[in-house]
Amino acid sequence: MMSMIRNYLIVTASYWGFTLVDGALRMLILSHFFKLGYTPFTLAFLFLLYETAGIAANLAGGYLASRFGIPRMLAVGQTLQIMGLLMLSMLDPAWSAAASVAWVVVAQGIAGVAKDVTKTASKSAIKATSAGGSSQLFRWVAWFTGSKNAMKGVGFFLGGLLLDLVGFQHALWMMAGLLGVIFVAGLLLLPPELGKAKSSKTVKELFGKSRGVNLLAAARVFMFGAREVWFVVGLPVFLYANGWRFLEVGGFLAAWTIAYGGVQAIAPALVSRSSDGLSREVPAARIWGALNAAVPIVLALIMQTSIGRPDLVLVVGLALFGLPFAVNSSLHSYLILAYAGSEKAAEDVGFYYAANAGGRLLGITLSGLLYQVAGIMGCLAGSAIMLLLCCLTTLMLPTVAEPLPATHPA
Repeated sequence: MMSMIRNYLIVTASYWGFTLVDGALRMLILSHFFKLGYTPFTLAFLFLLYETAGIAANLAGGYLASRFGIPRMLAVGQTLQIMGLLMLSMLDPAWSAAASVAWVVVAQGIAGVAKDVTKTASKSAIKATSAGGSSQLFRWVAWFTGSKNAMKGVGFFLGGLLLDLVGFQHALWMMAGLLGVIFVAGLLLLPPELGKAKSSKTVKELFGKSRGVNLLAAARVFMFGAREVWFVVGLPVFLYANGWRFLEVGGFLAAWTIAYGGVQAIAPALVSRSSDGLSREVPAARIWGALNAAVPIVLALIMQTSIGRPDLVLVVGLALFGLPFAVNSSLHSYLILAYAGSEKAAEDVGFYYAANAGGRLLGITLSGLLYQVAGIMGCLAGSAIMLLLCCLTTLMLPTVAEPLPATHPA
């Protein structure tokens, strides 16, 4: 048991460092290119390959983590992120706008693969190291997910701070150095066999998921699309346009993400628990999802009235959005491990987070497009619609454990 706790803590600490860098990178790119005069849709375009690559990376990462072990996939993700950071640091201000965008999109694609390979391997490690039943699993998932997102919030602030203090290129070099230290520590401290299991032998077997996994993946598409549609481009650009400085925007996004992570970490205390791990948790996901969908609808109605500081109304409303979203996200992160088969948990987790990446891709694309066409109100409307679709999908989730799909004999 002690070795399991040790491995869980090592993986969590490793992912903290990775997430810190990933959050800082997003804020660096958004702030740097906004200062250069890029339109909201172009800013969204910079992140498209990052999310598109993540879909394939999650699927492949789950399969490869089962085959080669979680520590090796963590090392692969960290190496790719270092490569992406160094590539971005080579960006030349003398290049044309088209060449700069193309270079950043490719580098972001590498970073997207890195992030999702690392995330799938890290979250699969929770299933591999947890042996205390559904109660312990929920607590470990909640703490891992919440602390990771809090660290991402620190990264947002760090990105804005580094851009002001040392500039774009030097910030990227410092972040690559930090990841190098984490890479070496992971190789030295984690057992290489962690997470190894029987992997799928055919594509049909790889995609042969249970009904619970499939429905939860569909709900995840809409849930994270609903967040990204305002969070990635719409909100920062709206705040910049209303006189906020880069450091203030980064500070708000950091505070929101840290608070969001804190709520995720305490989610088990806010949810009624069941001995089977599903019969109360699934209805709770439905209730919190409905509460979440109500927030952007009410916020859009309030913002349509005559108000003197729409930016302050928006940030207060979206702070409230974070509470039900955080609890629901934590519940979903637990449920995927509850539905996942023990033999191929990494593959199920990879499939689920491929859907997560698909939702972010959808949300990011719509974020730039809706903001350019209809402003922040368009982003809020898009968020509300996707959250309602998430709620409808959640209604179909099974509340009892299902038999695993048949697999081919080894």
